[in-house]
Amino acid sequence: MLLEGAINAMGKVGLMLNVERENLDAILGVLPALKTPTISNLADQNWLALNTILDETTVRTIIPRLKAAGAHGIVEYPLNKIVV
Repeated sequence: MLLEGAINAMGKVGLMLNVERENLDAILGVLPALKTPTISNLADQNWLALNTILDETTVRTIIPRLKAAGAHGIVEYPLNKIVV
């Protein structure tokens, strides 16, 4: 299971970002996800945090599009395992 998880993570990265509620639909229109992104409320009710997994090859094109759609605080991070 763990070996398969490590293989699943190859070529994938995690992406987290913040977005104002009013821009959520625009962000979701740009953002690919393993299934769907995880969306969490922030302390400020007008803001949300999104987490997703995507192919590392798409990051260069996706991040500028996310920024243009209203994303803030975009963080890309490496993955060690994806256990499905």
